[in-house]
Amino acid sequence: MLRERLFEIKPGIETRWASYENPDGKPGAGGRARGGRKGAAWFTLEDGDEAVLAHAENVSGMVRRIWITMDVRTKETLRGVLVEMYWDGADTPAVRAPIGDFFCHGIGRMAVVKNALFSSPEGRNFNCFIPMPFKTGMKIVVKNRSGRQIKHFYYDVDYTTGDEFGENTLYFHSLFNRENPTIMGRDFEILPRIEGKGRYLGVNLGVRCDTDKFFTTWWGEGEVKIYLDGDRKYPTLCGTGVEDYVATAWGQDYYYDLYHGSQIYDTEKMEIACYRLHIPDPVYFHSDIRVTVQQIGGIDTDDELNKAKFYYNQTTKGYTYRSVNGYDIDFSAVDGKEVLPELFEREEDWSSCVWFYYNRPESSLSQLPADKFFI
Repeated sequence: MLRERLFEIKPGIETRWASYENPDGKPGAGGRARGGRKGAAWFTLEDGDEAVLAHAENVSGMVRRIWITMDVRTKETLRGVLVEMYWDGADTPAVRAPIGDFFCHGIGRMAVVKNALFSSPEGRNFNCFIPMPFKTGMKIVVKNRSGRQIKHFYYDVDYTTGDEFGENTLYFHSLFNRENPTIMGRDFEILPRIEGKGRYLGVNLGVRCDTDKFFTTWWGEGEVKIYLDGDRKYPTLCGTGVEDYVATAWGQDYYYDLYHGSQIYDTEKMEIACYRLHIPDPVYFHSDIRVTVQQIGGIDTDDELNKAKFYYNQTTKGYTYRSVNGYDIDFSAVDGKEVLPELFEREEDWSSCVWFYYNRPESSLSQLPADKFFI
């Protein structure tokens, strides 16, 4: 986190708030509508339209806080309203993600979020406190590709200008990815490999389990793997399961903390959103990085096994579980003691929004088309 001595003033640094009335943060240009009596608190964002929320040129500075709310917060708008951020006059955005996933609301659903970088204490707004430096300018844009009108779009972008940065200062980036379904036995990419220097800051993960195939069996045995600085076949950093990566254990439920949490855990629909922030435990990369997670489930109790056997016998689809050892598990013929514990491959709807710092204002990552964002 950005730490400052609160009782000091820094010469040459000025404070600006960008709003609908004053997206360029010009001095004395805010609050003028309706003679200063609150005439432009919000704007309407039509489907297919875009709007510049904040803009600065020929100046250094730091975006310090972004607050947004909008009157339509459905799965279509949470995934179909896109946030883009550009640094130092770049042609392509360093940030391009659905508004919900970027602000730590996963799988197209609002939730109560409280952590070190994001906040939505009542589950109806968006706050981001990630420091985002720029050296010569910045632009923050929203694009509505949801198929819905956003009648009331409110926001503030709080930033400073005149900040001085050293040669090791990094640019903030964010990337959304989704596979529906994932491919059996192939790890989902949270962050495809990029070359350069930077810091992996964390991720918001979303999982919508395939209950037709797997009903309510455990989904989260997959390892998060971080390939660093030349790693190819095997990673330097490897976790022990999704719930372990987000710093809980023995299953998962709704919870939140400063650096890790599960803001959605719906046992009826088997939909999960969870996050991990690498703030006290930094993940640096000096030449390249790639981050993946496996889609692996588990059955390790007789009750779970009996449910699996019942499903196997009742279903007309004839689906069998594929063990990570490479064979199919025939639940109509096994005894619990012969099969437990068992890990098996899964395929379902996974999504991620990763946040990271990078030594360039643009990256080589391809941008997903808008229709891939939708649930």
